[in-house]
Amino acid sequence: MVESLGSVGALVSSPWIYALVAVSVLLDIFLPVLPSGVLVITAATAAAAGSGAAAAGRVPENVPDILILTLCATTASVLGDLAVFRLAWRGGPRLDRAIARSRRLTTAQERLGGALARGGGALVVLARFAPAGRSIVSLVAGAAHRRIRDFLPWSALAGLAWAAYSVALGYFGGQWLGATWLAAGVSMAALFGAGAGAAFLVRRQPRASEAA
Repeated sequence: MVESLGSVGALVSSPWIYALVAVSVLLDIFLPVLPSGVLVITAATAAAAGSGAAAAGRVPENVPDILILTLCATTASVLGDLAVFRLAWRGGPRLDRAIARSRRLTTAQERLGGALARGGGALVVLARFAPAGRSIVSLVAGAAHRRIRDFLPWSALAGLAWAAYSVALGYFGGQWLGATWLAAGVSMAALFGAGAGAAFLVRRQPRASEAA
């Protein structure tokens, strides 16, 4: 892995990769430009390199464990969602006015409210893959004072789905294409493709008023 991905290999072979992934996933709800998905995929690609070395009879370097990596990413995703949810819950009239001025946020609030009211949170899961979708969903759910027991299970499912998908892309990409930048690039393209597809599906979700 060190030879294939250069200096990045030293980072992903360190136990600190779990902390780095967790912090990146936790904070990218506030700063969606953070490359949390890229980090998860790169670490999972390193895990594939380690398993390949073990299968070849060589003692692998310290490489990430894919289960721990998935757990770290999932937990950080849920904690970030809850942080924004609670901040928005306490936002008060100023936040309500800001949402009312944004057509995108108003539409998201209507759609999310309808989805949670009907006992379904597929929108929450879809939005986790869409660019900035996680931030918008957590913000409008908190601002609308949705019940935490309605939001939290779907947030956990969304975080697990995103983390498992990202780890699987990196791991199996590394298995099939080798622990190279090509494997990481193909996996990242698949992640971004899923994000574009999720954004398209979210936009097609009917509003609560239309569904009624």
